[in-house]
Amino acid sequence: MPLSVMTPEGDSGTILSNAGDYLFRYAPHADPRTAISLLMPVRVEEYRHRDLHPVFQMNLPEGYVLEQLRNRLAKVVQVDPMLLLALSGSSSPIGRVHVSSPAVDALLLRQKFPGERLADILSWDGSQDIFADLVDRYILRAGISGVQPKVLVPEQFDPLSQRFTSKTSELIIKSGRDEYPGLAINEYLCMSVAQAAGLAVPQFFLSDNGKLFVMRRFDRDEQNKAIGFEDMAALMGLAADQKYSKSYAAIAKAIRLFCAPEHLRQSLRQLFEMVALSCIVGNGDAHLKNFGLLYSEPLRRDARLAPAYDIVNTTAYIPEDVLALSLCGNKSLFASRQGLLDFAPLCEVNNPAEVIRNQLEALEKTLARESALCEQAPQVVAAIKASAAPFIQTFG
Repeated sequence: MPLSVMTPEGDSGTILSNAGDYLFRYAPHADPRTAISLLMPVRVEEYRHRDLHPVFQMNLPEGYVLEQLRNRLAKVVQVDPMLLLALSGSSSPIGRVHVSSPAVDALLLRQKFPGERLADILSWDGSQDIFADLVDRYILRAGISGVQPKVLVPEQFDPLSQRFTSKTSELIIKSGRDEYPGLAINEYLCMSVAQAAGLAVPQFFLSDNGKLFVMRRFDRDEQNKAIGFEDMAALMGLAADQKYSKSYAAIAKAIRLFCAPEHLRQSLRQLFEMVALSCIVGNGDAHLKNFGLLYSEPLRRDARLAPAYDIVNTTAYIPEDVLALSLCGNKSLFASRQGLLDFAPLCEVNNPAEVIRNQLEALEKTLARESALCEQAPQVVAAIKASAAPFIQTFG
C-alpha cells in the first residue's frame, strides 16, 4: 500500500514498494517547496531505489528500539521497512518529512500519548524502571534512529513552573541500561564539555540519579514548526548501514556543497570543533548520522550545520576503539593529534592548536565542576582522561 508523504509546505507525493524496489513519486502538481530532500527536488520522473531512499531510512529505528517494536507488533502486523517508515514518520519524526498510512494512523489512534513532565523524569528515584515504562508507553512514536536505547516523549507543560522555557514539545530520553554502565553520565559530561568549549548544543539534562540523559530536540522552531534536517548519510545518498563508510573530509565537502554561503565558514569551523572534541574525549561513534544540516525548506538555500549531539566516550566500553570515520587517512584515536592539524585547512581553521587547548581547558573545568558525577562513573572518567592525555602532552 502506498504511503502518503508531506511537508509543512504541503503534500509531496507517495512512496510504494514495487517488484523489490522502492518508488517515490511527487504529486502531479507538487509545490517545489515540498521537496523532501536536498537531493530530491520536485520532478515528474519517479525516484527509484533498491532499498528505501536515504532520506526515508534516516529515522528508522535501530537496535534496542527496533527490538522492542518487533516484540510489540510481531503478532499484529508484518514488521517490514514500509511499516517502520510509516511509524517513524507519522507521530513526530525528526525533520520536516511526514509519512502516513491509514493502517498506522488507526494503530496510533488507539494509543494514548499523555506526555510527561520533565521534572518528574529528572527526579525519578529508581524505585521502578521508568525508562522501560516510557518505552512501553511511547514506543510507537519511533521517530528517531540510533542503536542506543532511547525514546521520543511529548513534554507535558507544567502550569505551576515559572521556569518552563521550552521552544519544543518533545524530549529525547536515553538510557544505557545494564549494557553500557554510566552511559547517561558519560553523555552528560561530554556534552557539558562541548557546551563549555563554546559549541552549539541542544538543551540537555541528567536525571538526579544519573541514569537518564534527556535532550530537547533541535529540529523545531519557536512556534514548534518542523525544521528541515538531514544527516550526512542521507545527504551523501548512503544507506543507514553505510554510516561508517566515509571520512570527515567528505563531511566538509558536503557542507561546502549544501550550506548557504553565509553559514559556510561557521559550519566548517563547527565541524572541526566537533571532530576535535570527539578525538579528545574518545568518541569512536562520530559517524555520518551524528552530523547533519538544518534548513527551513530546500528552495530557501539556508542550510547550516546542526548543533552537536550524541557525543560520548566509547573507549570505556571498547578499550581499543577507533574513530568512526577516517581522519586524513587514519582512524587511530592516538594518531588524531596530527590528523586534526592536517584536517584544519579543509575546514578553514587557521588556529587548530588554540581550538584544541580551549577544549582541553573546558574538559578540565567540567570534570572539576562535576566531581560528584565523576565519582559515580569512575570507569568513564578514566577512559576520557586516558583519551585526552596525549592531547594534553602535545597541546597542553
